Amino acid sequence: MPRTITSSAKRAPRIMLYSHDTLGYGHLRRNLLIASALSELDLEPEILLIGGMREAGAFALPPRTDCVTLPAYAKQSDGSYRPRELGDDVGRLARMRSRIIKSVAAGFDPDLMIVDNVPRGAQFELDSTLAALSREGRCRIVLGLRDVIDDSRVVRRQWLRQRNFETVRKFYDQVWIYGDPQLYDILNDCGMGERFAGRARYLGLLDPSGRRETKQAAIDRDTIAGSDPRPYVFCAVGGGRDGADLCEAFVRAPMPPGHRGVLVTGTQMPETLRNGVLQHAAARDDMTVLPFVREPIAAMAGAARLVGMGGYNTTMEFLTLDAPSLIVPRCTPRREQVMRTTRLAARGLVSMLLPEDLSPTSLGDWLVHPAPQRGAAPDMNGLIRAQEMVRAILTDEPTDAAIQRNHKPGPERFVSAA
Repeated sequence: MPRTITSSAKRAPRIMLYSHDTLGYGHLRRNLLIASALSELDLEPEILLIGGMREAGAFALPPRTDCVTLPAYAKQSDGSYRPRELGDDVGRLARMRSRIIKSVAAGFDPDLMIVDNVPRGAQFELDSTLAALSREGRCRIVLGLRDVIDDSRVVRRQWLRQRNFETVRKFYDQVWIYGDPQLYDILNDCGMGERFAGRARYLGLLDPSGRRETKQAAIDRDTIAGSDPRPYVFCAVGGGRDGADLCEAFVRAPMPPGHRGVLVTGTQMPETLRNGVLQHAAARDDMTVLPFVREPIAAMAGAARLVGMGGYNTTMEFLTLDAPSLIVPRCTPRREQVMRTTRLAARGLVSMLLPEDLSPTSLGDWLVHPAPQRGAAPDMNGLIRAQEMVRAILTDEPTDAAIQRNHKPGPERFVSAA
């Protein structure tokens, strides 16, 4: 649907980034990464993050960026939602969040809204905001999809049931896929190409390596390195809500000779499970446990080995670093992590250990004898292309010009779903 940017020359362009944030830090961290890249544009946009992760305030924000934190959902093991803290009435929470989002959008008056992964928002909380922005007719609306959502049959069924395809056609100007179709072609596998009516484009995976140079990254690296000269193995499990098994295996696993372990449990791990992990760690002189690291990538870059679950952001970090990497992917309720990790392992880019094979012994064996990592790297130019796509939108430049200007890999790497 055609829209016209008519923002006054007296103010900077405004970008709103929405994420629903129900499990871990993944959606928040992806939006922070995108916000950081967009803040570098010479257009100097004002950027507002809106999402449901209270930990947002602990992360460093890019210039001209602020955030609104919604009261939070929690995702249960069966995939359903409940309030993280505010009682048990998820309908009331959804209505509350919907009103907040709509009010924020009206007050901020964005020129561009980028929605992360869920077209209608969690519990359809974006419906009224999308309708209001569409009626007003000035704001461009973009859906950003990670490279893998779930098994294709599940995705098709869910998107049809939730009327996501209809929502994209009605309200969204573009769909950006933060992935490489040579690794996984979500448009064909999930039957999205024709349904998106030419709106979808692969941007490439999002390379987080630029964050290594931030002040916070240097602080966290120095904190973890400390005064202990021993090389370290770094393990992280995102928010930690479903990472207890990996954490327990890690604190019980033998480290390589002369090495120590650094474990980041996340802030969402249930207290009883975290206490068990801490108890095992306290019995060792080669194990450090931290609940949270604001900017872990520089500390990860200094590690001799990397271990983690297979969320999008952690995987991108592993792909840009030199240390051997082991991923223990989540397999339920979504198969996203195991689907992505299987493909990367087949290329020789990471090692994979399935949850049913995880134990202190199997983990320790890999730590001592990690598989060499070699293989064809996927397209990691997603942030560069996102910058140019946003520049084209905000300056009313034809989108194709932005695509061609930053079409660094071969022609098969950037495919329009026409």
